[in-house]
Amino acid sequence: MTTILSIQSSVAYGHVGNSAATFPLMRLGIQVWPVMTVHFSNHTGYGAWRGPLLAASDVADVIRGIDERGVLGSVDAVLSGYQGAESVGAEVLRSVALVKRRNPAAIYCCDPVMGDIGRGFFVRPGIPEFMRDQVVPAAQIVTPNHFELDFLTGRQTSSLPEVLAAADALRGMGPDVVVVTSAVIDGTDPQTLTMLAVSHEGAWQVTTPRLERTFTGSGDLTTAVFLAQYLGSGRDPRVALGRTADVVYSVLKHTTDSGSSELALVAAQEQIVAPSHHFEVSTLR
Repeated sequence: MTTILSIQSSVAYGHVGNSAATFPLMRLGIQVWPVMTVHFSNHTGYGAWRGPLLAASDVADVIRGIDERGVLGSVDAVLSGYQGAESVGAEVLRSVALVKRRNPAAIYCCDPVMGDIGRGFFVRPGIPEFMRDQVVPAAQIVTPNHFELDFLTGRQTSSLPEVLAAADALRGMGPDVVVVTSAVIDGTDPQTLTMLAVSHEGAWQVTTPRLERTFTGSGDLTTAVFLAQYLGSGRDPRVALGRTADVVYSVLKHTTDSGSSELALVAAQEQIVAPSHHFEVSTLR
């Protein structure tokens, strides 16, 4: 059975971080070992929340305890998302290195959460540079949005060739696969969104309708589903991209139609395994 060690935040109410990733991964038949970096009442977008931000030493203790069970060698991939402090990020990297010592075939998938178009950066100063200089070079898969892609590569992109060139530049920093989760491409229908995957094997895109609402945690869901589909498809980026677009759009459409303010993961769980919507994957090169 495929096993993912997921080191992310957790919330009691709503779905972000591990609270957005664990259930969908399990519905896809993945064994998930969630390690929490925070445990908040709700995501911070509400403006108020309660609960602890765990120390890097707490994360290290949990990982050490798992290792003491002698099971880290069965981990196929490490997944990480929002990293609230450099010390926690450094512990994630140490955990990745430990997993790879136990299983050299294991991979690291990182969602470099830092900011977004229209919002700018929403992480602590120093985190973007830490992501660029330390985390990205250690990852085999990175899943930036368009804003994060531009920051990580020091570029401003708008056309498809520019975005592809930036993805190639990001791959040149270390990762094998770059997934741009929400690219805004000049000349495309403004009522659509584009998701791209780029690897040494080629480049592909999927275009989906733009929904009228956005949901916190949708990026966490996208990265988790892509990693699951990538591992399940024999590490085929094209197949994983198409399946991810189908699942994520179907879940978001169900959530939008339900009027929920949070991802409707339980109500839409059949969309995770048998999505209602399907999109064509275009080969770019």
